[in-house]
Amino acid sequence: MKQIAVLIVLLFLAGTVAAEEFVTGFVFDDVNRNGKKEKAEKGIPQVAVSNGKDVVLTDMSGKYKLPIGADNIIFVIKPTGYKTATDEFNIPKFFYIHKPAGSPELKYKGVEPTGKLPKSLDFALQKYDEPDAFTALIFGDTQPYNETEIDYLTRGIIAEAAETAKEAMFGITLGDLVGNNLSLHLPYKHAIKKVGIPWYNVMGNHDRNYDTDEDRLSDEAFEAAFGPNNYSFNYGMVHFVVLDDIFSLSKGGKYTGGLRSDQLEFLANDLKHVSPSQLLVIALHIPLTGIEAGAFREDERKKIYALVKDYPRVLVLSAHMHFQCQSFAGNIHEYNVGATCGDWFSGTMDKNNLPLSIMCDGTPPGYAFLRIAGNNYALNYKVFDKPTEYRMSIYSPKVVRAKASTTANIYANIFMASERDVVEYRIDNGEWSKMQLTKEFDPAYYRYVQDWDYLDELVPGRRPSNPEICRHLYKARLTTNLPIGEHRIEVRTKDMFGQTYSQQSLYRVE
Repeated sequence: MKQIAVLIVLLFLAGTVAAEEFVTGFVFDDVNRNGKKEKAEKGIPQVAVSNGKDVVLTDMSGKYKLPIGADNIIFVIKPTGYKTATDEFNIPKFFYIHKPAGSPELKYKGVEPTGKLPKSLDFALQKYDEPDAFTALIFGDTQPYNETEIDYLTRGIIAEAAETAKEAMFGITLGDLVGNNLSLHLPYKHAIKKVGIPWYNVMGNHDRNYDTDEDRLSDEAFEAAFGPNNYSFNYGMVHFVVLDDIFSLSKGGKYTGGLRSDQLEFLANDLKHVSPSQLLVIALHIPLTGIEAGAFREDERKKIYALVKDYPRVLVLSAHMHFQCQSFAGNIHEYNVGATCGDWFSGTMDKNNLPLSIMCDGTPPGYAFLRIAGNNYALNYKVFDKPTEYRMSIYSPKVVRAKASTTANIYANIFMASERDVVEYRIDNGEWSKMQLTKEFDPAYYRYVQDWDYLDELVPGRRPSNPEICRHLYKARLTTNLPIGEHRIEVRTKDMFGQTYSQQSLYRVE
C-alpha cells in the first residue's frame, strides 16, 4: 500500500510539473519588413527574450522557450545592430500581451481578453548599421490633467522637440505621462508621436489604476496603452532597463518607491546577459537615491545597488520631483530630470498663451539630451523656447550705491549643475573667482511667486507652487567698489562631462 501511495504522489507531482505552460517562438531577421517569419528568413541566435521575470537566450536557430502564466507580457530585448518596427504612435513593437481572460474590471479599462497563445510567438527584428555614438531625448513628467494641458504640451515642448530633436534616435518619458485621468493616455500618444522618433514610456504614480489594492493590478491601463512597464533594450554599447518603481500600498493612490520580488528577479536575470563593459542606464520614475526621505524602500535600494555593483558606469534617469538635481552613490550617477510640464502648467501665460510653468527650484520647463559615445555619456538640458546655450539664470540687484556696504549677492541657477561642476564668475574683465554652492530658494523664483500674490486682480493661469530649495544654486558677494556706470557680471561653468558654457548679466553703480 505504501508503494502504491508513493507512486500516486509521484504521478501527481509529475502531472503538476507537466501542467506548467510554456511559450515558444523565434526571434528572426525580418528581411522583407512584413513582421511575419517567412521560410527563407533566418532566426537570430543569442537574443534575450523575457516573460517579465525569466530571461532566456535564443538558440542557434533563433528559438526560445519560456514559462508562461495567465498574466504575462512576453518581449524581446532589442540587441545592438537590430531595430524593431514601431506602431502608429512610434511605440516600438517588441512585446506580446498574454492575458487570456483580459484585465479585471477597473475604472480605467485594461487589456481585452487575448485568447490562446499563437503556436509560435515570433519577434521580428530588422538588421541595420547601428552607431556607437547617438543621442536620446529624455522627458520628465509630461502630466496633463485635461485636454487643455494636452494642448499646452503639444503646442509647446512637443512642437519644439520635433525640430530640435531630429538628431535623436529615440525618446523616453520618465513616468507621469498623464495626471490620474488614464483616458488621456491616448491623447498623450497622439501628441508624443509628433516628435517623430521611436518612443519608450516609463510608468509613473499618476499612470496607475487607483481602484485596486494590489500592486500587480495597478498597471492594467498602462499595459493596455503601452505594453510592459518593466523591460530592457540595447543601443550601441548601452543597455537600457526600464522599471516601474511605483509600489502601490492601497486603493486611492497611496504608494512608495520600491520593487516587487519578481521585478528584482527580472533585473537580476536581465543583467546576467549584460557585459560590465556596457554603459548601464536605468530609467524609472521615483528617484532611487532618496531625494525625498523614505521615497524609495531601503531594502530594495540595497538590492539594486548589489545587482549593479560590477558595472563601472551606471546612470539612473528619474523624474517625479518637479525640480532638478543630480546625486552620486558609488558607481551610480542619478540625474533627476524634473518635469517637462514644469510646475504642472502653472503661472503666467506667455505670448503664445502657454503657461511659463517654472519649476519650484527656478528651473524652466524643458527636456534633456543624453549623448552617447561608446560606453561614455554626457547630458544637456534644453530650456523650452530659449536658445540652446541658455543653461542658467543670473540674479543680482539692478543698481547699487557706489562703495556702500551691501548684503546683496550674485546668484546663478545652473539648471542641471552637480556637486562635481566648477562654477566661476568675474566682474567686467577681472579675475575669475569660484562661486559657492548654496541651498536656498532661487531668489528670482521666490519673487515670481510673490509678484503673483501681490496682484490685485485675477489673471489667466494658476498660481505657481511655493518655492523649494534649489540644489544647483551658486552665489558670490556683489561688489560696489567699482567706477560709476554699468558693469558686466559673467558666470561660467565646467560640468562633470567637461562641457563649458557661460552667461552674462548687467548692473549699475551709482
